[in-house]
Amino acid sequence: MLRTTHITRDQFTTLRAMGFAVASFAVITTSACGDAVELKEVGNVTTPSTTAVAPTSDASVGTVTPEKPVVRVSLSDGEQLYKEKRYDEATELFAVFVDQHPNNPWGHYMLGLSAWKAGDLDRAESAFVRSLELDPKHVKTLLNLTRVHLDQGRPKDARERVTAALALDSSSVEGYRLLGRVRAALNQPNEAIAAYRVALSRNPEDVWSMNNMGLLMIQQGRHDEALGPLARAVQLDSTVAVFHNNLGIALEHTGRYTLAAQAYKAAVVADAGYTKAKLSLARVEGRKEDPSVVPVELTTLAESFDREIRGVQMGGPVVRPDSVTPPER
Repeated sequence: MLRTTHITRDQFTTLRAMGFAVASFAVITTSACGDAVELKEVGNVTTPSTTAVAPTSDASVGTVTPEKPVVRVSLSDGEQLYKEKRYDEATELFAVFVDQHPNNPWGHYMLGLSAWKAGDLDRAESAFVRSLELDPKHVKTLLNLTRVHLDQGRPKDARERVTAALALDSSSVEGYRLLGRVRAALNQPNEAIAAYRVALSRNPEDVWSMNNMGLLMIQQGRHDEALGPLARAVQLDSTVAVFHNNLGIALEHTGRYTLAAQAYKAAVVADAGYTKAKLSLARVEGRKEDPSVVPVELTTLAESFDREIRGVQMGGPVVRPDSVTPPER
């Protein structure tokens, strides 16, 4: 008779590190897991053996071979590993799960999510594709597969996935934000900015759409226009270093060096290891500004941008969601 043993996720990690084969496991509990926020992983993980060996008699010596215990690991342990950002271990645990439960779309989804966060893009893609085969209408799987394709440098494939997601949920803020990223990757900056505006029309406080919009404007040389969305992003979330850094870039390019220095300093405070912000700060500190440069008040710019976006939300004339043409398949 097969004997089973329940272990915790830490015991699972210890056994694996010591070289024990994890023969199998059964699900004890399942629980919902929060959505992933954007954006890496490390090498392939060898799936433990799943063959359980029953006791056998050795006629020559009259002994019985000890039975191998079936190690049971709960799905909730894998989710906890993911939440603790132990993505390599979570990937390995979910790999065991899907091996034993190949028709469970949630298991494949969590394997894909963990693998993506650990940096194994090919494994993440494979897991997400299998999840979609089992549940073709799972929007989150389509959106995260879009992210994987973007990281793989495959924007056309990403466009196909995000199009499918928006066809299922046309109100998705995340979907339109990803559509913006896809269009930017396809060298369609104006269309990308329009997609970010649609995302903001649905959620006027979507700071990543603001940041991405501002960054695109900087890349187009529209530095003054970039100030509004970037100032608003910083106003809403001052803990993200990249928001401050991008605002600093826009300010620096408009000749507002004092404000740029303040933005770069804020970026370094938010992330002490942000080398680019440190170099930029050293570049602009002490630079004299041209007296002809018009002063700006960042709070005013942020509030003005917020009013503009909320006007869109209330049906204002800036952009209508249906004015954004769905991407070609």
